[in-house]
Amino acid sequence: MLSGTVGPGKPNSLMGEYSALLADSVLRHRAWLAEHTARIEMQLASRIKSEFIANMSHELRTPLNTVIGFAKFLGGGQRQLKSAEVAEYADLIHDAATHLLAVINDILDISKLQSGRYTLDASEVAIEEVLQAALASHRSAADDIGLMLESRLEPDLPAVRGDPGKLRQVFANLINNAVKFTPPGGSVNVEARVLDDGGVIVHVRDTGVGMTKEEIAVALTPFAQVDASRSRWREGTGLGLPIAKALVQLHGGQMEIRSAKSIGTDVIVTLPSRTDVSDTHIRSREGGLGAA
Repeated sequence: MLSGTVGPGKPNSLMGEYSALLADSVLRHRAWLAEHTARIEMQLASRIKSEFIANMSHELRTPLNTVIGFAKFLGGGQRQLKSAEVAEYADLIHDAATHLLAVINDILDISKLQSGRYTLDASEVAIEEVLQAALASHRSAADDIGLMLESRLEPDLPAVRGDPGKLRQVFANLINNAVKFTPPGGSVNVEARVLDDGGVIVHVRDTGVGMTKEEIAVALTPFAQVDASRSRWREGTGLGLPIAKALVQLHGGQMEIRSAKSIGTDVIVTLPSRTDVSDTHIRSREGGLGAA
């Protein structure tokens, strides 16, 4: 006569099969999620690339058409031009060529930043002079639109360690964006003060159209634009903010954007004390776009 128990083995076997099926199901679900996410990211990257190429073509063709058109007027000889007309056409050609050069420089900058081959020429920089120069270069545009462009710079701002040309580019981009996206009657204010650790914090505030958190993320993505439609109300490559953030990070600083739709935007740039950053530190930060 046989003796023993066989009952407990069956539940254990079923439990093992169930666990194996559950683990297999979880793995299949994770694989599907990874594939689905990768497909969405690929589609988004493709769409961003297509929109960027379309907008960039427009940005390049518009000033080129101006240059070609007015150069033809000047050299065609169809009629005798007055000296005032010659001067006006020359100014239009100059403005268009300057815009075209800015677009090309943005493309070159973003390319070098992404490749990790961007270097800074470090020295002691008077941040007040950098800010005053950036403000002065945008006063005419602000006046033309009907904006108040104001500044509140704390006296005796300390020097910072960095590349003066690149810092001018940072704040020129930020002020340009503020002016560009603030409707007539609004205001743009630039404030700067000393931090307790000897660094400098700069606010570029505007009363413009503002952005949601999602739109801020898009605005900081290279080649992406918050409004990439052909009917967008302000032209531009959409590279200003990503370049500015990357340059601030290369200086050992941080850039933060606070914004609310239809209320305005506050871009905050923090630069470390010149005693906390050296040429070696800046060189060690050479790298790709968005390096921390």
